[in-house]
Amino acid sequence: MDQIRLTLQSQLKAHKMEDLRVALMLSKNKGLVDALENDDEDLGYKIISDIAQSIEKNTGEKIRTQVITKELNIFARSWDDVYAGMPIGDYRTDLEYFDTHKTPRTSIEVGRRLGIKATVPIYKDGNFLGFVEAISFFKDITDFFNSIGVDLYVLLDVKYTDTAVLMMQNLSIENYIIANRNYNYTHIQTLKSLDFKELKLTGVLYKDNKYIFYENMHNGDGKIIGAFVFVLPERYLEYFRDPEDDISFLINITRSSLYDIVKEKRYSNSVYSAYPSESMVYLQDVIEKEDREIFLDEAYEKFDKYSKDELIQMMLNRKIVKKIDGKIK
Repeated sequence: MDQIRLTLQSQLKAHKMEDLRVALMLSKNKGLVDALENDDEDLGYKIISDIAQSIEKNTGEKIRTQVITKELNIFARSWDDVYAGMPIGDYRTDLEYFDTHKTPRTSIEVGRRLGIKATVPIYKDGNFLGFVEAISFFKDITDFFNSIGVDLYVLLDVKYTDTAVLMMQNLSIENYIIANRNYNYTHIQTLKSLDFKELKLTGVLYKDNKYIFYENMHNGDGKIIGAFVFVLPERYLEYFRDPEDDISFLINITRSSLYDIVKEKRYSNSVYSAYPSESMVYLQDVIEKEDREIFLDEAYEKFDKYSKDELIQMMLNRKIVKKIDGKIK
């Protein structure tokens, strides 16, 4: 349990620092700052999208960045140019931090999705212009833990779903909704059968030949907004018997490297990329469990281009598809 918690903190810190480096780099881009000052949204989008595409082309890493005006409206986002001018103040209360602070902040925050947000305020000649952000969503952290035999579930308290509108349809467990897309569905029934009050109190439970660990999740203000839950099958426990064991270390590195190869091949193409967003709302009811991870990756990319009101309307217009399993006697 201690090793997993330390590894979580290490992974969170590494990803926070990486996001912060990207945000700081963009905040010093003169062209982007001038575009924000002159309210040139088209130029702002071109600058950050070109940078994001260049990073992906040369490193294989996808980054998500956005620029926000001092009025808390979207100025530009690296992944689309559709919703420039859209107000986000209603679901980004964390930005109130900068009413009294001028320094950057990197923290786990609730927006339309739960994620790590590195936010850097932009000033020019002492005048506050807005913010630049780099955003990530626990995918790489989940993949890392999976590569060493541990399955991670990032859980957001259900009371935040009114804000996290892109997560309204996510699977729920107890009083939480699962925030990370690429979780392992295998352990869901075990998690649903747990007494979460006991798990939160003790920090660890043993059930179905698995060890389940619990760690509180805090936002930038130190408020508990959810939890990190880990599932370690008993057969993998031997991997963690001694952190100084060279053989154990070698096994973990080998499995991690192999997983990266398999993951890259698996996600290189998606069969759902050709479907429009409206179709994805209906498809979710008939997707097989083993295909759900790939489906959700593509669905979130499409849904993220819509405003809060459009997403709510899409859900209201959704026709429920029911699947009945049975035998003819």
